[in-house]
Amino acid sequence: MSGADHDDQVRTWLRYAREDLEGADAALARSGAIPRHACFLAQQAAEKALKAVLVFLKIDVPRRHDLDGIRNLIPPDWRVTREHPLLGELTDWAVDARYPDDLTDPTEVDARAAVEQARAVWESVRRDFAERGLFVEDARRHIG
Repeated sequence: MSGADHDDQVRTWLRYAREDLEGADAALARSGAIPRHACFLAQQAAEKALKAVLVFLKIDVPRRHDLDGIRNLIPPDWRVTREHPLLGELTDWAVDARYPDDLTDPTEVDARAAVEQARAVWESVRRDFAERGLFVEDARRHIG
């Protein structure tokens, strides 16, 4: 893969992460919001942000939703590995928010906590890329 193709792939993962986070925010802001939608989008935003790092580092991206497992593939010199040691609750929303179960539906409080945690992961990843000279505030414009 050429350098430009690699950069495009990283940009795409970052754009998807940002868009999922924006979708989670929009889901919460909507009148009659359904918290499970925000929870799922928050989990997806964090997952895609972490996977963008793996793509950048040319580490095979696993096809799983375990955020702790994905984060553990990132080298320890990335801030996201230090700042987010416990992502299990956010991981749970990958499935629990999509399928009926014996569990109770997530509340607005659950959704706000999930979105807050996803935003914190996004910000850590954004700062990690910035420390490496990559501007990702708007991943559509520039990453390398």
